[in-house]
Order: sequence, then C-alpha cells, then structure tokens
Amino acid sequence: MTVVEKILAKATGQKSVKAGDVLEPSVDVAMSHENAALVINQFNEVYQGTGIEPKVWNPDKIAIIFDHRVPAESSKTATNQKKIRDFVGANNIKRFHDIRSDEGGICHQILAEYGYIRPGFVVVGTDSHTTTHGAFGSFAFGIGATEMATVWTLGKVLNVEVPETIKVIVNGKFSSNVYPKDLILHLIGKISAQGANFKVLEFHGEVIKNMPMSGRLVLSNMAVEAGATAGIIPGDDETAFYLKEHGVTEKIEYVTPDADANYCQVVEINVDDLVPMLACPHTVDNVKPVTSFKGKHVDQIVIGSCTNGRIDDLEIAANILNGKKVAHGTRMLIFPASWNIYKDAMKKGYLETFASAGAVIMNPGCGCCLGVHQGALGDGEVALSTTNRNFKGRMGNPKAEVYLCSPAVAATSAISGEITEPAKGEL
Repeated sequence: MTVVEKILAKATGQKSVKAGDVLEPSVDVAMSHENAALVINQFNEVYQGTGIEPKVWNPDKIAIIFDHRVPAESSKTATNQKKIRDFVGANNIKRFHDIRSDEGGICHQILAEYGYIRPGFVVVGTDSHTTTHGAFGSFAFGIGATEMATVWTLGKVLNVEVPETIKVIVNGKFSSNVYPKDLILHLIGKISAQGANFKVLEFHGEVIKNMPMSGRLVLSNMAVEAGATAGIIPGDDETAFYLKEHGVTEKIEYVTPDADANYCQVVEINVDDLVPMLACPHTVDNVKPVTSFKGKHVDQIVIGSCTNGRIDDLEIAANILNGKKVAHGTRMLIFPASWNIYKDAMKKGYLETFASAGAVIMNPGCGCCLGVHQGALGDGEVALSTTNRNFKGRMGNPKAEVYLCSPAVAATSAISGEITEPAKGEL
C-alpha cells in the first residue's frame, strides 16, 4: 500500500484498502479559521428540531484559528468572530487561537508549531491549503463547511474515495540560490495545475530526506496547486526532530509505503540544474525561469504567508536586505506566519533590518495573500510574492498581475525594484 492507503486503512479499521474504495475514516484533527462561522450554521442545522443541544463529537480534536481577517476589517467579520468565540466556549474547545500576540498566526503554521499533527493522522480543514500538514506524513486535505459540520457531529468524513498516488522522486543538490519553492513551482509547471487532480503527491528522494521541515511544508502546502488532494512526505527522523522541538514528548511512529506499493505515475526530478523560478500571471503552472523577466518593474513585494512566512524564509530575506534599501517606486510588505516567528525574527534583528530597508512589517496572518484586506493592488500593478496563488483578483484586483517566487527572489528584486535573480553564493 501507499502511505495514504495505509493511513485510511488504519482510520477505518481495515487490514488493507486500495485506490477507488469509498470509506468513512475517523478524523484526528479538524481545523477551521474564521469560516467556522459557516460551519456553526451548518452544525446547528443538524440538530434543528431534535430537542438535543448541539455538542461537538470531541472538542480535543477540533482546532479553530483566526488568521484570514485579523484584526477584523469590518463589523461583519468582528461579529462572526464573536459568534465563534461563544461557540468555542460553549463546547470547551481548547485548541482555539484568537487574535493574540502570544498564540496567534496562520492556521497552517499554528497546527505545525504547536505539535497538533502526527504521522498517520487524518487531518481535515475548511481551507484548501490544509494539504500543508502532509509534510508530517499525515493525510491532510481540505473540505467544505457542510462536510466539516458532519465531522463535528460524527467524528469522521463521509464518502472519501481512496485517491491514487503519484510518486515524486527528487534527487541532486540545490544551487545556493534555489529553494523548495523553486522545486514545487517547477513540479507544478511540469505536470500542470490539473496534473494531480484527485490524487496524492508522495515525495521521496535524497533532496526530500535532507530537507528541513520548513521546506517540506512548502511542498505539501502547494501540492494542491497541482490539483492534488494531498501532498505527503513520509515521516522520518526530521519529522520526529521537529515535533520534539515543538514540545511533543511521545514516541513518533512513521507510516511508510510498501516496497511494492502501486503508483499511478512516477515523476523524477534532478535539482542539480534547477534555477530560481517564477509562476507568472495568471496561473500557478505558468512557470518560467526568473531570468525570463529580468528587468520587469515590480510595484509590490510580499514576503510571508503559510507557504513562505517561516523564520528561515525571513532569515534569507534579511540577509539579502541587510544594509540595503527597497527601491523607490517599489513597496515591500513582510507578514510572518505566526507571532512566535514574529518575536523570533525581532530577537534576531530581522525585523529591524526590514524596517531599516523601508519594508512595512505587518501582523501575522494571511494578510494580502487572499486580497480581502491589507496590501491590495492598484489597477495595472505588478506584485512579486512568496504566496501560493496568482489567479486574477487573488490579491484584491483582477486588473493587477501577481508573480510567485522564493523569498530570495523577492528580497533581491526589492532592492532593484525589478524582477532579479539572486546571485549564487550570495547567502
């Protein structure tokens, strides 16, 4: 069996399952952000007319994190957040991360850094980038509000078809100016934005084995941009090390594929010759080398998000920007993925470096990525961003252009005010 088949077999109490089987797996973690307000509406409808007080199946397995609209940008958002707070209190949900500087951040970063995920878990979230948590060797995927209401009621997901798996083998060695973001953009460009529809991407190879968790989270996060249901990196010593560093004391058990596991496709990549890449407007699989757009003016640079807002991302950018200035005519926004990362970056001097360079440092959260508030683009403007999507209107304006890149490309381009490839060995 593949990793996902093993996970689903365990979650349904079966000895084995195969692609195409339809199951009802038990859920280990169910996550929502502000859209929990929609889930609450659906959840309450389940109990309407029954005379039974609505109560979630297991409050210890539910996580709710405010991140998409923080602080609230409207009275409607603030009212929904109040509604969620009341529900959390009524149901004794402990894994609740409000708008606080001692516990807040982007939902996918919070689940990771608080040690909520384990290899072999079934993780669902009302957010498409729930795939992020496949980096821990779990089966993590996005679901809708109605499906989540069912999970809150029954503790399992109904009618899950076991997906086929694409095996991705990555070998070689990154050049000094190439990063996991370049790898995942290259893969998406190679197989297309529909290339893994309803399938799992399972990552292997020496590059993956040597990659820290921060990079693995990038790969799993953007697996959904290739259409994948999930992006799984089997658990190993790096998984256990990360969880231990984040307070997990129990022994970690890995789920690995069988030697004779059945894959529907095998994709092999050697990164020796991989160069810094861009996802160009207006699709994430429109991938080209950074050098193809050398000299293109950029109005706004964005570094952060659930994809590339971690401490090593900020370190890469700060090292490039140290002692330099953001070009006039270009604005730069930094939004760390969590308050823990924010405070770590403050202690290490990265925030001072960014501020001295002319960047605007924003509170942790989803920020301008989704285009609801903070950092919207003007008509005809060009953004270069470390986020994960670039379809029309993604950052608030369908008349603007969004290019996706690594933190190194973003920081280097901020200095020149134009799309610029970072020099090898610069870091």
